[in-house]
Amino acid sequence: MKSLFFTYLFFCFSFAGILAQETLSGIVYNVQDNQAISLAKVILNDSLVTQTNIDGTFIINASSLTGKSFSLQVLSLGYVPYSVTFDTARDFSSLRVPMQLIVNELSSVDLLQQDHGDEGITRLRSVEGTAIYAAKKNEVILMTQSLGNKSTNNSRQVYARVPGLNFWESDGLGLQLEIGARGLSPQRTSNFNTRQNGYDISADALGYPESYYTPPTEAIDQIQIVRGAASLQYGTQFGGLLNFVLKTGSDKSLEAILRHSIGSFGMRNTYLSLGGSKGNWRYYSFYQLKKRDGWRPNSKIDAQTAYFSAQCQVNEKLRLSYEFTHMDYVSQQPGGLDDASFYFNPDTSFRSRNWFQVDWNVSAVHLDYQFTSRTQLNTRFFGLFSSRDALGILDSEYVSDSVVIILNPNRDLQTAVFANLGSETRLVHRYLLSDKESALLLGMRFYKGFTTKKQGNASGISGADFTFENKLDYYGSEFDFPSYNSAFFAENLIRFNDKISLTPGFRFDRIVTEADGYFHAVVNDSLYYIDDYKRLDRNVCLFGVGLSFRFNSTKELYANFSQNYRAINFNDMQVVNSNLVIDPLLKDENGFNIDLGFRGNHNTSIEFDLSLFYLNYSNRIGYLQQYYNSNDAPVPSLVWTSYRLSTNVGDSRTFGLESYISYTLFNRSKHKAIQSLNVFFNGSFQRGKYVSSEELTIVGKEVELNPNISARIGLKFLHNRFSSSLLYSFTSSQFSDAENTILPTTNALFGEIPSYSVVDFSSKYSFREFALEFGINNLLDTSYFTRRASGYPGPGIIPSDRRNLYFSLQYTL
Repeated sequence: MKSLFFTYLFFCFSFAGILAQETLSGIVYNVQDNQAISLAKVILNDSLVTQTNIDGTFIINASSLTGKSFSLQVLSLGYVPYSVTFDTARDFSSLRVPMQLIVNELSSVDLLQQDHGDEGITRLRSVEGTAIYAAKKNEVILMTQSLGNKSTNNSRQVYARVPGLNFWESDGLGLQLEIGARGLSPQRTSNFNTRQNGYDISADALGYPESYYTPPTEAIDQIQIVRGAASLQYGTQFGGLLNFVLKTGSDKSLEAILRHSIGSFGMRNTYLSLGGSKGNWRYYSFYQLKKRDGWRPNSKIDAQTAYFSAQCQVNEKLRLSYEFTHMDYVSQQPGGLDDASFYFNPDTSFRSRNWFQVDWNVSAVHLDYQFTSRTQLNTRFFGLFSSRDALGILDSEYVSDSVVIILNPNRDLQTAVFANLGSETRLVHRYLLSDKESALLLGMRFYKGFTTKKQGNASGISGADFTFENKLDYYGSEFDFPSYNSAFFAENLIRFNDKISLTPGFRFDRIVTEADGYFHAVVNDSLYYIDDYKRLDRNVCLFGVGLSFRFNSTKELYANFSQNYRAINFNDMQVVNSNLVIDPLLKDENGFNIDLGFRGNHNTSIEFDLSLFYLNYSNRIGYLQQYYNSNDAPVPSLVWTSYRLSTNVGDSRTFGLESYISYTLFNRSKHKAIQSLNVFFNGSFQRGKYVSSEELTIVGKEVELNPNISARIGLKFLHNRFSSSLLYSFTSSQFSDAENTILPTTNALFGEIPSYSVVDFSSKYSFREFALEFGINNLLDTSYFTRRASGYPGPGIIPSDRRNLYFSLQYTL
């Protein structure tokens, strides 16, 4: 605690060192309705550049400029550029910048130039709203500038410009996003802190951080990704932050967008959004209906998502907003395959009675208060009330259900109900220290979760009947999982001069997870009712520091060190699955991330981010291959059958290079015509090894789910109203377990995941209020798979979709 006390004193003294100096500060707003304009570019004397915050405010330190006059330019998409000249810096110490909406008389070329001004990715600023991102490796995906199959949330295309990501492809509609990085499991993105508009959307942020809901790509404005250094501000996870920022509505009083998409394998997607602003109010809502028959038998999906948000600018200082999200779907799951079945006929399905359903409800209230132009407060209250049910056969015997139903007519049913409440408050104060602008962030978080899980026998019929049989289960369980988290965190961005800045920070968490319930066990052919209770209560203190060196306004060298922590989750505490056994002595995981990178742009045509990383991971939880014997087999038929043992495998080290380079070959506008051609390369080269383990055979083995090479090469072409893109994706082979099993087992739970490459094509043509999109995913019809599942949607190999086409028609009113 001494170190925590001294760190607290450091921040207090830094805060006390605030000095006064002349700066340019102001607010950018829509002159028609007085609404603040965020992300507007503010340029002073063609040399100092910043962007407005979410509340429209900006601050620029003008002390380094000389001369008797100063010029100011403000640029924002959809608005007439604003420019003004001042005699002295004192004339604009607090400036109001009115912006006019672009009227229809502007040429289509002007509008196209604004619409295609970016190539789909940017970076977070050092201070963004009430968060500090200085010296952190991050990416921001601009969805309005991205081409791809938005109707199915195609992950390869959405995240094409983000290096180092490893994807699992489990369904053809993108209902569940599954991405990992740096050797971390992609399982429902559980190693990232997944948020929507800044609040949690996973089942339980610490106890069960899996995400069953992914926002529709059509509704997303941008996706913010911050790597492991996000642990101090957003949670302790090793992967970092993944935040979906949804659209907030048009500056018009009403804008309606209707999209309808059709595609291969019976895909249908209808999307309708309504948004606008009036006076002090801004609103946005959407409804999406998705259906798909699937390219394999028994893989139908019906899904719908609805969202509503309203924002009120109460006065110049206070803004309130409310939002609600609902998503539900029912999915028939064709089950997994063994290796022989996959290579002989990958569209085979042995399961006709497996079903999965989700009902997801998330609500949030935001309060933003501007004390002064330098001090901002954000408080968000959020709640999640949701459920998910999995129904089917978990046996890894790859024979038809018509045979299985004779031996075991019942199906396994797993239900989970989640009820969570949380709040998070952040205060950012910008101050001058030694004549340079710095920023202090203070925050706190409270979170209370309650999850109930049940597992037992269900009806043996083939339909989606998610009810337990009204009799004593041969095996089963029922558990309550309460969780609690409170946290205090702080970061201080200290600028020593115009080039060097330091960002130290810390986070203190109290994490409590419990398991209270019972399960049935069979011992010597007798059924026992066993009560089980576990409680884990720990205090965790994490530290981190970032260093940034700016060569000029366009190039930056950054370094970051941040500690990480991952609490064992509910599935690690109790599960009944013959394919997976949990070590009762599991311990929490801990470690740290280090990033060293060089990023920026050159002559507006080249953009790059080249970085090295090192991930130290202690007590890593992974899978070992074990075999049942006559004493521990749940049923006699499983004797000498392999299963996955989830345990603390050992300590691992993962290091590598993550690179992104984008080059615009040409970008010209002449005689009312626009042409541009952009090519990019995104590559990750990494190695992960186990350096210590109680299992001596593990030491020196490669980390599982860690492809050594992943690369994506993309080409984007624009000609007037037509744009198209071609994407090549390659992922090298990877192991599915810590023992690096190469030859697959008969149940397909263990074995290598082979390398694969996929090509995707997308195109778009816009005409007035209409837009037509066409694309082909898996253009070369590659047969491949990305995962070996131990439970749903398997067990076994989950084949990825073969070649499929899509058409989308959009109308904007």
